[in-house]
Amino acid sequence: MSVNVRFWDRIAQRYARMPVRDPDAYTRKLEMTRAYMKPGAEVFEFGCGTGTTALNHAPHAAHVTAIDCAPSMIDIAQEKATAEGIGNVTFQVANLEEMARAPGCYDMVMAHNVLHLLTDRHAALAHVHDMLRPGGIFVSSTACAARAPWLFRAIVKTGGALRLLPLFHLLTEDQLKSDITAAGFEIVEEWLPKGGKSALFLIARKVG
Repeated sequence: MSVNVRFWDRIAQRYARMPVRDPDAYTRKLEMTRAYMKPGAEVFEFGCGTGTTALNHAPHAAHVTAIDCAPSMIDIAQEKATAEGIGNVTFQVANLEEMARAPGCYDMVMAHNVLHLLTDRHAALAHVHDMLRPGGIFVSSTACAARAPWLFRAIVKTGGALRLLPLFHLLTEDQLKSDITAAGFEIVEEWLPKGGKSALFLIARKVG
C-alpha cells in the first residue's frame, strides 16, 4: 500500500500523541459516516493508523476489521482497544492487496488519509468495490494537494524520490472524484472543510 513502511513504523508513537488537527471537522465526519452505517454493519478500514476512527465507530457496528501496513501503528491500536474495553474491532498488520476479495464481505469500507499515498490507487478502488455488498458504502478523506504551495509540493516530491518521505500523489479534487466514479461508485456526499485547506471527504455508494 505505502512504499515506505519504515517511515510509518518509525513515527507511530509520535503520531499517536498528535491531537486531532480540527476536532469539529473530525466529529462531523464521524457523524456523516454513521448516517450510512446500518445496524449490524460489517465495516472494513485500511490505513487505519493507530485505530482512532475504527474505535470511534465500533459501538455503531457489528464488527470493524482495520488494517495498517505499519506494525507499530497496529500495536498502539490494539493497546487502545484493550484499554477502552472494545472487543468488536480486529486490528491486523496487512496491505489492502493481501486481503481476501470475496465479493460482498462488507457493508462499508473506509480509507482516511490514505488514497493519495497508494502506489496503485485504481487497483485499490477496484479491490474496495469487490469487497462491498451491492449498495455498500465507501468513505474516504483524501489530501488533494495539486494546488498546494510550491514549497510543499517540492518537499513531498523530493522526499518521496529519496525515500525519506512516503509516496505522495498530488491529486486534484476532480481527479479523485473521477477515479472513484470510474471504479463503479456514485458519490452521495462531498465535503471540503475550511474552504479547501483540508482533506476532501467523500461518501460513495457502490453501483450495481
